Amino acid sequence: MGLKWIDSLDIAIELDEKHPDVDPRYINFVDLRDWVVALDDFDDDPHHSGEKILEAIQAAWIEERE
Repeated sequence: MGLKWIDSLDIAIELDEKHPDVDPRYINFVDLRDWVVALDDFDDDPHHSGEKILEAIQAAWIEERE
């Protein structure tokens, strides 16, 4: 079972492992979307993301770092 856009916490954990030197507070949504789609476990429609989904992923990533 792959990651879907709604799996914001799981995506955030994977992004944190893959990009440990990135501060998620300062990532732009274009890069964030591209990085999510590039995850090995991502299995959803790449065009189905929106600002709210990306905000949820970013918030979960920030929370994961704290």
